[in-house]
Amino acid sequence: MGKVKKLKKKIKKLKKQLKQGQSHASVSPLAPKGGFPDLPVIEGVESAAIEAGVRYNGRTDVMLARLCPGTTIAGVFTKSATRAAPVLDCQTKIGNDPSEGGAIVVNSGNANAFTGQNGLDAVAKITAAVADILDVPQTRVFSASTGVIGEPLPFERITAKLADLKTGLSPDRIRDAAAAIMTTDTFAKGASAVVQTESGDIKIAGIAKGSGMIAPDMATMLVYIFTDAKIAQPLLQDMLTALTDKTFNCITVDSDTSTSDSLLLAATGKSSADEITDMNGPFFDALHDVMRELSHQVVKDGEGATKFVEVRITGADSDADAHRVGMAIANSPLVKTAIAGEDPNWGRVVMAVGKSGAQADRDRLSISFGNVLVAENGRVSPDYSEADAAKHMKNDELLISVDLGIGAGKATVWTCDLTHGYIEINADYRS
Repeated sequence: MGKVKKLKKKIKKLKKQLKQGQSHASVSPLAPKGGFPDLPVIEGVESAAIEAGVRYNGRTDVMLARLCPGTTIAGVFTKSATRAAPVLDCQTKIGNDPSEGGAIVVNSGNANAFTGQNGLDAVAKITAAVADILDVPQTRVFSASTGVIGEPLPFERITAKLADLKTGLSPDRIRDAAAAIMTTDTFAKGASAVVQTESGDIKIAGIAKGSGMIAPDMATMLVYIFTDAKIAQPLLQDMLTALTDKTFNCITVDSDTSTSDSLLLAATGKSSADEITDMNGPFFDALHDVMRELSHQVVKDGEGATKFVEVRITGADSDADAHRVGMAIANSPLVKTAIAGEDPNWGRVVMAVGKSGAQADRDRLSISFGNVLVAENGRVSPDYSEADAAKHMKNDELLISVDLGIGAGKATVWTCDLTHGYIEINADYRS
């Protein structure tokens, strides 16, 4: 009886923490060891964050960023058929005249999704209020909401805090902004890069939130990346779209695509470096690094995750087929639970390849866990060592490699394991 009482007490404590807006009892074991990184200040960007009580008391839940005149903005968004009101609004604003200033306002705790006309009205009231207080066009105010779906957004709690947010705007408060957009995240996510050129340095700083409902068809939950580069909006958009396909479109936690996924990239043009004029070069590579790091942090904070998994596919008929196979493996509950149990069950990988819909030939297939070849030529490898494979599965970061033996197509995707912690978090999410 004593054990039952202790368990009930623990469950009650966890529910209380969730009601207070605390994501988990502890930080993900896969979180960056150094904590939130020191991000460079991006000239032309000021941030602030505040507690507005959108859903919970005692937590910062609204962030505001002010962007200087001349800032070009690119964006990618969820392709969900049930997109949230802020997403629909943002999509109409990408590419607007950058000559005047702009702003980004984000709340956590409420997704403002599946809220009908009330949701659209809330977005209009929030963006109008931000435009008024910052003296920028409403067509340059981008909003986002993340949290529970289907509940009206108490927008007046946000607009009531805008004066205080304006007062708090500062070039060095991006860390506060990263914390304000968290929901079930266990750590704030950030990444940066500095590109050195002969004409001057270019800085990039990005923040993200995401932990569950991660199988994006564009990006991830919410991502905001800022740079002082000079770059025209069409090229900025092309870069963002191309790199999203290599990063945020290659991650999955639970195979569920959010209603609210938004990724904005803002370039203030304040760097002394020459204007970026093509897709190739060190700026493109640095932006790729930042986006990949942020996408990896989202997976490493997957709800209940204890393992970070890279799934590497080669030898496919095409890159598209390789991606299809990779996501089939990464999304398989059977594969993910085997990973959680540290079981090198390669039969489940074979199953996932077969169901993917990609071209495959059983007798050309080979599978490895780390450096351990487990299967080849349609059967278990004669040199396979169960002990060596099991040893690899005990690592925090794992590699599953599959060569289809058909063509030159390749892809890499990233996922995490599926544990009981995922069920606990999502079973009580609205409590």
